[in-house]
Amino acid sequence: MLTPTVVRTWAPRGQTPIFRHSQRHDRISVISGISVSPTRSRVGLYYQWHHHNIRELEAVAFLRHLLRHLRGHVFLIWDRLGVHRGKLVAKLCRRVPRLHLEFLPAYAPELNPDEGVWRMTKRRLANNCPTDRFDLALDVLHELEALRREPRRLWSCIKHSGLRL
Repeated sequence: MLTPTVVRTWAPRGQTPIFRHSQRHDRISVISGISVSPTRSRVGLYYQWHHHNIRELEAVAFLRHLLRHLRGHVFLIWDRLGVHRGKLVAKLCRRVPRLHLEFLPAYAPELNPDEGVWRMTKRRLANNCPTDRFDLALDVLHELEALRREPRRLWSCIKHSGLRL
């Protein structure tokens, strides 16, 4: 959202930091996932962003994006968000036999490695005051690209989740 996430920061003594921002609630939505190669030697980060909330069509488009970029069988571990369990997603899974969906327990964000991606991204964007959603999108995409280039940080998201591969 355009409303900044405020975290503790440093400033010269006697100069309290002030964040000026509008009270706009514009937002962007991003769908993302971490990939792990079958030999567990490589990790990757895939994402797509939208100006509106992610719906089933966007979830299916993201799955197709993954299938275009990943060879072989794709085992996707997803949370139980409604758009992840919709009719269009199920239809795609029936049509594409190499796509396998596994769902996390009902409410278990600590098991989702992708939550680590967002925790890191939001932390890096804390105290940031974008002027509009395009600035917000650029900032988020910049951080995601930086994270994509750092496999060590992606592995830390997986290890922190406690999921056994």
